[in-house]
Amino acid sequence: MANWRKFVNGAPVTAGLVTINVVVFILMVAVYHIQGVSLFSTFSGQSLLAAGARYTPAIQAGQWWRLFTPMFIHMSVMHLGMNMVVLYFLGQQIETLFGHWRLLAIYLVSGLTGNIWSAIFLPTTLSAGASTSIFGLFGAFIMLGIVFHGNPYIRAMSRQFVLLVVLNLVMDIFSAGIDIWGHIGGLIGGFAIALVIGVPTVHGQIKWIWRGLGGLALLAICAIGLPLL
Repeated sequence: MANWRKFVNGAPVTAGLVTINVVVFILMVAVYHIQGVSLFSTFSGQSLLAAGARYTPAIQAGQWWRLFTPMFIHMSVMHLGMNMVVLYFLGQQIETLFGHWRLLAIYLVSGLTGNIWSAIFLPTTLSAGASTSIFGLFGAFIMLGIVFHGNPYIRAMSRQFVLLVVLNLVMDIFSAGIDIWGHIGGLIGGFAIALVIGVPTVHGQIKWIWRGLGGLALLAICAIGLPLL
């Protein structure tokens, strides 16, 4: 309990996001238990669709919220657990560097851009999970390594995250059922929004040309996604 209190006090937005994802999963188990779903089951496609998973035909029919809801929905307890462990550790670092509301912006914008790309490139499949947003957090770290390359600590840390991203994307290519396009879209979105909002705790300024490029990238992704609405 003391560790959780320390976590909440130090990284309240990360704690809130983890809590929301876990509560949503528990509620889904409670709602769909009548269909034979238990804590350790994988939800059926019908259950995921009803809960708000990303499905392009439904988005095109006017259910635009499916570009946001998937970042809080998980397919199984294993899926949830893996994502929440990464969010727990990565979110705290991003929240310390960027601040509370900037972390929330990175999480939400990355989830949106990831789901837009997923909807475009995988239109006939269902997708859900916080991994689009988590890849956005990776993207924010990579941005730090590029823009603040002269800072040895950030450069070293960023290299580690680049390696993790590459390994994850390679695994995505060879794994069935993984939404690689959602991950790539989230990664780009996280990189771009981090450029736009900046990082107040790191010495140095992000040049306006970088901020402009980040803003243009976000506008381009949203413009590509407009036909879905």
